[in-house]
Amino acid sequence: MEIEIENKVGSSFKHSFSFSQEEVNAFGKLTGDNNPLHWDENYAAQTIFKKPIIHGFLGASVFSKVLGTIFPAEGTVYLSQEMKFMRPMYVNLAYEAVFTIQVIDASKHRAVILTQVFQVETQKMCIDGKAEVMNEQKF
Repeated sequence: MEIEIENKVGSSFKHSFSFSQEEVNAFGKLTGDNNPLHWDENYAAQTIFKKPIIHGFLGASVFSKVLGTIFPAEGTVYLSQEMKFMRPMYVNLAYEAVFTIQVIDASKHRAVILTQVFQVETQKMCIDGKAEVMNEQKF
């Protein structure tokens, strides 16, 4: 699903998503992270979060999906990622990932892209980061 956006500094792309409890459980099974904070309502109720939260890396997995298949283009190689988990993410809430090109190094076919996730209703940032990617056809 390639989209046509001019790849220049300041170009951005937004992607909406959410996760179900079943997806959180599957991620926990796949990774081996069976922390009850992610699936046990009684356990989570005793924490500062008050209810189960999504694994941070599951929330951030949207970066891999978008950068590798949609923006800046299919076939982009993911070179690095820096990120901070700013707020917890919860199941069945709407989120929006925002990608903004910050730097382009055309001689190396690379770009630095700001990667952020916001909870749609509150517009509060949940994940803040930046990625370095490479794409010989786009940069």
